[in-house]
Amino acid sequence: MEIVSFAVALMVTMVIMSHCIYGREFYDDQEIKVQQLLKQLNKPALKSIKSEDGDIIDCVPLTSQPAFDHPLLKNHTIQMRPSFIPESDSAYTKKKAEAITQVWHKNGEYCPDNTIPIRRVKKEDILRAKSIESFGKKTPPGILEVTSADQYVHEYAIAGVRGGNFFGSKASLNIWKPSVATNEFSLAQTWLVSGDGGSLNTIEAGWQVYPYLYGGSNPTLFIYWTRDGYQTTGCYNLLCSGFVQTNTQYSVGAAYTTFSQYNGAQYALNLLIWKDKPTGNWWLLINDDVFMGYWPGSLFSSLGSGATDVQWGGEVYVRDGVPHSTTDMGSGHFAVEGYGKASYIRNLKTVDGTNILREPVGLYSYVTNSNSYSFQKGSDGTTFGSHFYFGGPGR
Repeated sequence: MEIVSFAVALMVTMVIMSHCIYGREFYDDQEIKVQQLLKQLNKPALKSIKSEDGDIIDCVPLTSQPAFDHPLLKNHTIQMRPSFIPESDSAYTKKKAEAITQVWHKNGEYCPDNTIPIRRVKKEDILRAKSIESFGKKTPPGILEVTSADQYVHEYAIAGVRGGNFFGSKASLNIWKPSVATNEFSLAQTWLVSGDGGSLNTIEAGWQVYPYLYGGSNPTLFIYWTRDGYQTTGCYNLLCSGFVQTNTQYSVGAAYTTFSQYNGAQYALNLLIWKDKPTGNWWLLINDDVFMGYWPGSLFSSLGSGATDVQWGGEVYVRDGVPHSTTDMGSGHFAVEGYGKASYIRNLKTVDGTNILREPVGLYSYVTNSNSYSFQKGSDGTTFGSHFYFGGPGR
């Protein structure tokens, strides 16, 4: 009996030890992967700026940025300025956008010439992700797919045009600070889309609140791209190789200090994305005069011939269930409340084959869950051009 008891105890001890060894090996392996990714993403900086929100902005030499880790960009020649800017077909002139500052600008520090500001990735940023491999990526499926893994869904309130041949998108996106539940996000953006399924190409830009990715709750300037339906290519901001940044003043992935107030001051992010046809690159302009950089044309397949769809609006990524998540879209108020209360996107434009900015024709709208979020076409006069209100409180 004592021999049997000893044998059982020995087996239990061996099982426990094997689990401990396996567990230690797992965490050691994870730590190695995390450190490798941090080294890959955080390039040596000429200067680092500490932001009061806890972010560190590294001023990385222009030629050392993550874009050039991409195999298609190994011998890429940087295009510092676009060949042209699309012209407007509008008869009226619009007031230039007010400069919206980011948190790291507070002390008046900026990155020096020939460097770009990159938000430093921290270990805890990566560990918040579902996996190291998924860090910085959207959870597929993507645009206008309402189902997702892990009982989460994508919900939308958007406007768009389809079936054409578009070479750019322009809009002014009202900036808010929506309340966002744990592991969820809320954003406003524009999409340029071509292809479908596993060959879907998109270029995306706007603002978002995504505590799981950024570790904070302020609205953040973001960009995204994919060429295979969010499966293996593309990422947020500069968290993979691809987008070539040329601007020293703004950092994609860094938070804004200024956002709209309910029944108070309103702030907006002006965006223009267009294809620079001589080079094939897709340029991003913000605030009407800040050339952020570009997505090289070589990153894409079907977008090389132009986008077939252009969309603008709000998206939330929320847990599916009853009751509904409390994550806000936009201001957290329904579209019917209008200016100063609901979120808006105004001065919608597309770029045609002659490089002219034109008002969209045949604008459609799409709302996935009208009990939680809403859409309403606006009619506030010519200075807002083609526009709409959207948003809601979730539950």
